[in-house]
Amino acid sequence: MTTPQLLIFDCDGVLIDSEVISARQLIAELKGYGVEMDMAFVSRHFLGRSYPVVLQEVRDRWGVQLPDRFEADYRARLLAAFERDLTVMPGVVATLRAMAIPYCLATSSSPERMRKSLEITGLSAFFDGLAFTASEVARGKPAPDLFLHAAARMGADPAACIVLEDSLNGIRAGLAAGMRVWHFTGGSHLKGLDLTPPEDAIPEATFDSFAALRAAHPALFAAQRVTP
Repeated sequence: MTTPQLLIFDCDGVLIDSEVISARQLIAELKGYGVEMDMAFVSRHFLGRSYPVVLQEVRDRWGVQLPDRFEADYRARLLAAFERDLTVMPGVVATLRAMAIPYCLATSSSPERMRKSLEITGLSAFFDGLAFTASEVARGKPAPDLFLHAAARMGADPAACIVLEDSLNGIRAGLAAGMRVWHFTGGSHLKGLDLTPPEDAIPEATFDSFAALRAAHPALFAAQRVTP
């Protein structure tokens, strides 16, 4: 197996426990327009996808014409909710401090949402110059473009990259990029859901905490004692 050259972190639902906040906000906002969905639906169909793609799917599935102000209103209320409730995933800071190979972040979030999320959770310094968003590529997840872009910018062979993802679309994107993909299942948004992957989104490995990740793959991390 190729020696890992780069670890690519997804942001929402992996580094930060944001997806449950985003999903609840979206469900509440859309309910006002007669669109009913639950967390399981959001997890299976929307996680890992950019916001414009999600809104287009809502229009296509439900035939709803959302007002022009919908996106701006949703984003404003979501960022306010992030200010109140957003937290970093347990063990992430210790994991980043212990990294023994290069790493970066690749997210479907907008640059502004990513910047604000990292700022709120105190992770900005870890990803200075090491963060890439779907706004930089033609196609978002599940297309491989974002992960291939991140690998190219970091000077890594895609076959030597490991992607940490929580979403099916993110897993599909990593696999399509020819990368190894590990599924993180420790986010609040995945609790109680059936996590059996479909045939086109089967990861190489699964982990439910960053402490477990470090214990299972010590070669990726510095030979030092780190706390969860």
